[in-house]
Amino acid sequence: MLAIIRTAALVAALGTAAVAGAVVPFDVRYESEAPGIQNTTATFSVGGVETFEALPTGTGEGFTTDFGTTGKISGAYANVQINSADQYGGSGGTGKYAVTFTRNGDYTLNLSSTIPGGVNYFGYWLSALDPGNQVTFYSHGVKLFTFMPSDAIAAVNSHPNPGEYYGNPNAAFAGQDSGEPFIFLDFFSTQRPFDQVVFSEVNSGGGYESDNHTVGHFLTEGTGTPVPLSPGSFPGAVPEPATWAMMLAGFGFVGASVRRRRSTLVAA
Repeated sequence: MLAIIRTAALVAALGTAAVAGAVVPFDVRYESEAPGIQNTTATFSVGGVETFEALPTGTGEGFTTDFGTTGKISGAYANVQINSADQYGGSGGTGKYAVTFTRNGDYTLNLSSTIPGGVNYFGYWLSALDPGNQVTFYSHGVKLFTFMPSDAIAAVNSHPNPGEYYGNPNAAFAGQDSGEPFIFLDFFSTQRPFDQVVFSEVNSGGGYESDNHTVGHFLTEGTGTPVPLSPGSFPGAVPEPATWAMMLAGFGFVGASVRRRRSTLVAA
């Protein structure tokens, strides 16, 4: 009986190892080549950018866009607030940007495309980053990944000169909001495409400002710095094949041990 318990404990440990050694389905990077970069360095088979310039300012906005891809990618935004450039957002210090606050609730981007492989990249200039700026990716209603903004803050703070990324980098508002990072974030889905992005401000009183929303099917990931991800970011990761084999072998051994134990009891 003790042998069975020990084996069961081993299988449980293998299950934990499976999560630790899982195939992580997203690669996240921030553009770190120089402070103030507000576009991606990734390359695409098809890709485009929404800059929000042609939209009216206001709350609860809904609109469609093809991101400049001549219809190859279509996006539908819902419940987004559009603001004019200020110290908190607006690429280049001009134009408009997307934002939500806790009181506004989430806003969403639903995607469809005609390109082979679908949309597997999203990136944006995340200005005035605060710990409540979460973004979640879905595929046909299945949650793939929730990004924890604390991971981006930790990555920036580990840079040799983190202060270079704090404060608005644009001339019109240079140095303002110096307590928060301003970075461009890249999200590469390495396992499957996604069709919905949900933006949530979970920090009471905080704002979730961003611009230059970029989508596409990526070819290369560019030159950004990888962001280490929190274990809780994924609702379920895919274990490596070797780990699956070890787990199955362990379960088989436990089952055989239980059967032998039962046979012994019957014989007795």
